[in-house]
Amino acid sequence: MSAILHPPILEPMPAHSGRDWIKTLALFVALAALAAIVLMPRPEGLPQAGQLMLGILAFAVIVWMTEALDYAVSAVVIAALMVFLLAYAPDAAKPAGADMGTGAALTLALSGFSNNAVALVAAACFIAAAMTATGLDRRIALFVLSKVDARTNHIVIGAMAVGFLLSFIVPSTTARVACLVPIMIGFILAFKVQKRSRFAGLLVITAAQTASIWNIGIKTAAAQNMVAMGFIEKQLQATITWAEWFIAGAPFSALTSVALYFIMTRMMKPETKEIVGGRDAIRLQRDALGPMTAREWKLLAIVLVLLGFWATEKVLHDFDTSSTTIAAIALMLLPRLGVMDWKESQKGFPWGTVVLFAIGISVGTALLRTNAAGWLANLIVQNLGLQQASAFAIMMLLSLFLVVIHLGFASATALASTMIPIIISVLVAVKTPGINVVGMTMLLQFVVSFGFILPVNAPQNMIAYGTGTFDARDFIRTGLALTLAAAVLLVIFSLTYWPWMGYMTQPG
Repeated sequence: MSAILHPPILEPMPAHSGRDWIKTLALFVALAALAAIVLMPRPEGLPQAGQLMLGILAFAVIVWMTEALDYAVSAVVIAALMVFLLAYAPDAAKPAGADMGTGAALTLALSGFSNNAVALVAAACFIAAAMTATGLDRRIALFVLSKVDARTNHIVIGAMAVGFLLSFIVPSTTARVACLVPIMIGFILAFKVQKRSRFAGLLVITAAQTASIWNIGIKTAAAQNMVAMGFIEKQLQATITWAEWFIAGAPFSALTSVALYFIMTRMMKPETKEIVGGRDAIRLQRDALGPMTAREWKLLAIVLVLLGFWATEKVLHDFDTSSTTIAAIALMLLPRLGVMDWKESQKGFPWGTVVLFAIGISVGTALLRTNAAGWLANLIVQNLGLQQASAFAIMMLLSLFLVVIHLGFASATALASTMIPIIISVLVAVKTPGINVVGMTMLLQFVVSFGFILPVNAPQNMIAYGTGTFDARDFIRTGLALTLAAAVLLVIFSLTYWPWMGYMTQPG
């Protein structure tokens, strides 16, 4: 998620006045792109409302890629553009040709707020806030690290294990990394390890990349997964349970984690093989927390029960992920029984993330409603010759496209909001016999989480970079190697495990 719930203490960054000029220029470019698309002759088969939405899409992509506006501000601006541009366009869903009007346009612009995935994202923010308020996430991290010996490679494995475990119970990538990074920095400082050493950079980069990797395998680990689920449920009238997502993605995340370990420990080989007293230092930090409080025990119990409900959806019960999560939040906020009050839950609560998420879904919904997504998908299918392409070829081509375009995005949530509706429309438009549109959308959503290359590709990367423990080039070169390893695994899984499981094509 794009908001930092409890950020580590970062070194002050120098002011860049030039950056403001770049943002201003980018905003003008976005407005120019919007005007150019809106005013150009309308292509055959594209409704007027669809043309307007393609202009708004171009504006959104440029603004999100360049961060010309704060994400929450950009969401409000995009909603306003949708209301006042679509109001004077004929409603594509009504053949009579009457203008949509501001009322209908406003309903469409705010339609994302009625999506149950938004409720899940907001609830996930509450869980992350509860973890911060009680300190349970920090206690779990220190407990795991205290069990690791002083060998540097084992400390790296411990950090990865913490990232893996927190992915199950802290449904916010940023919150997970913001919890783990200060622990790593404290460990580095306590034992007088140089802050700019390879070991320090190794630990911090590994923590951030592990978080990104397990966004793939765990449905509730990241907001962008909820974006995809929202469109799958709305556009395809299908659902993917927590367990089904885990079965599809966890083996991929596990093998990518192994690749990450070898890449990081070889490319940023630590100066020493052992940190004398390292285990004791972590244990001292853990002991300083004191015994677990009643609030921590209650939160742990609620989260474990919730995890049980997520994992057994459609197996032992029919309660969906959003419903059980909202029920858990209600318990967390109840007087005496709960773990925090409303005022405490709002400290640093990322409402901007929720607004961005909802408006992103509104943009995707409007692209579908105005037939802009369908028209664009047909254009892509025809020009790339995908009509009769194999599921593997489609998977590889669209994956390459997502990896490349992610280089320009600082938010996987924004990337998913922009691209998943178009991806679904492309998959629906192809004529490949037996293609599993739902399964392929899920697999391509995995690729949306491939933000491994640049520090600016994800908020968790920026938290790590803000510690000053490594240079950007260290992140880039190890990130390129990790992306290459993930791409190789993508090819292998697309030829073996995923087809065997029926995620790419359905049995004839």
